[in-house]
Amino acid sequence: MGALSGKVCVVTGASRGIGKGIAIGLGEAGATVYVTGRTVEEGAAPLPGTIGATAAEVDRRGGRGIAVRVDHARDAEIAALFARVREEQGGLDILVNNVFKVPDEPVWEGEFWKHPISIWDDMVGVGLRAHYVASHHAAPLMLGRPGALIVNVSSRGAAGYTHSVAYGVGKIGVDRLAQDMAVELEAHGATCVSIWPSAVKTEFILDQVAQGKAKIDPARAQSPLLSGRAVVALATGAGLRTRTGQVLKVADLKEEYGLVDEED
Repeated sequence: MGALSGKVCVVTGASRGIGKGIAIGLGEAGATVYVTGRTVEEGAAPLPGTIGATAAEVDRRGGRGIAVRVDHARDAEIAALFARVREEQGGLDILVNNVFKVPDEPVWEGEFWKHPISIWDDMVGVGLRAHYVASHHAAPLMLGRPGALIVNVSSRGAAGYTHSVAYGVGKIGVDRLAQDMAVELEAHGATCVSIWPSAVKTEFILDQVAQGKAKIDPARAQSPLLSGRAVVALATGAGLRTRTGQVLKVADLKEEYGLVDEED
C-alpha cells in the first residue's frame, strides 16, 4: 500500500516534462492519477511523450493512470474533465496545475514590442488562466476531503526577469493565484501552494541544449520525477496545512524531506 493509495489526483499537462514526472511520482505512492494533455499519438508533437505513455508508467510504478485528452485552452474540455472525475471517483484529493504552452511562434527572448501578441495568449492564457479554470472546477470536488491539496507549478521567473515579459507575468500570476486561493480555501481545510522546480532535464530543455539554445549544469539539474516526489512529500508529510499559500522551492523540499532524485 502506497502513502497515497485511495487518493485521486489530476495532473494537467502531463504528456511530458515536469507534469509527467509529477504524475509518475504520485503513481509511485499508489495514487489514481488522471493524466491530461493534448498528445495522444507519438510523433503528433515536436517532442516525445503522450498522455497514454505517462498513464502506463503511472501503472508500472504502482498507481493507476487514466489518460484524458484535454486542450486546456478550451474551458469546456476542462469542465468535462472534472465532470468525469466526479462521475468516476466521487471527489478529488490532489490537483496539480502544471500545463503550459510553448508559444506557437517560439519567441522567448528579445523586446516585447517585437513579439506577436499571441505570445501572451499562449503563455498566460494556458499557463495561468487554465490553472484558474481547472481550480474552479476542482475545488467543489475537494472540499471536506482530508488532505485536499492544490499545487501550482511555477518557476523563478516569478521573482525576476526570465525569458520574456509574458513569461514572467504569467509565473508571478501563478504564485499569486496559489496565495489567494489559499485564503479562500482556508475555511474548508484545503491547502494550496506554488512550487518552483530548478533547472529540470525535460524533453524541451534537453532539445534546446542539443540545439545550442540553452545551457544547464547536468550535475545540478533536476529530473522531472523529483518534483513528483516533492509533491508526494508535501501531501503526506506532517504540517501540510501550515504550508498553505506558500511558494516552495523543490530544491529546498528535497533537502527538508531527504528526497532522492531519479538521477542521484
